[in-house]
Amino acid sequence: MTNSFEQHGINHLSASSCTAFVTSRAMWCLERLLKWDSPKTAPMHAGTAGEDGIVHGLKNLDAAPTECVDQAMKRFRDLMVLTKDERREKYEKVLPYFVQHGLQELRPYGTPSHVQGKIEKQMDGVAVPFVGYFDLYWADAGVLTDIKTTLKMPSAIKVNHARQVALYKSTISDNLDARVTYVTGNGAKTYALENHREHVEALHKIALTMQRFLGLSKDKHELCALVCPDYEHFVWSSDAARAAGTHSAATRRAGSACRP
Repeated sequence: MTNSFEQHGINHLSASSCTAFVTSRAMWCLERLLKWDSPKTAPMHAGTAGEDGIVHGLKNLDAAPTECVDQAMKRFRDLMVLTKDERREKYEKVLPYFVQHGLQELRPYGTPSHVQGKIEKQMDGVAVPFVGYFDLYWADAGVLTDIKTTLKMPSAIKVNHARQVALYKSTISDNLDARVTYVTGNGAKTYALENHREHVEALHKIALTMQRFLGLSKDKHELCALVCPDYEHFVWSSDAARAAGTHSAATRRAGSACRP
């Protein structure tokens, strides 16, 4: 049986790649098949740096919050060296609060037994495995959480994040208490995952659909020509994304209907 994933250079899936596939198939084609690397942004770097500062404080419970903030700020500035983003100053100001609120929320859990742990799960009928990396796991307590930095606190776990932690839970143990911790400039809140099997089943269905889509052609350009970008969608909001889309096979095939 032909492995339609591997013939397109895909050797594993992730919850985020499946979410990207259903969010905008044209963008997914641009990034996964045509290998366009979307520019990194200040929010992305602030998330990475904020998590670094929080993890430092969890591994070293006696470390002063200022020490954890300093580590996060250094990481952020290092990451931003090659990134041009007008939002830099905004995230540089809010980053210390990400770290402080994250520590206040998560230090009561103690030091995690695992940080950035890898999971791998095979699903029926899907030719490649799912791979994921969870943020924090307290094995003795049976608690796992992912850290998400954001400017606005959500009222519940976002679907894409629920799919991620559901995958971890289904791989590690159905008895795992899987959570998502959202950290903002004003506070932090942790939500417990519910109905994890529904999210795993959604990932399974998306993966099977993706497998069938990839099996339609061995030619990545032919596949990209089957989809049409919606430039009103937020994933195409940056100038870089619209420029890349305009010159990709996904936009060239359909004339003016697929042009910005």
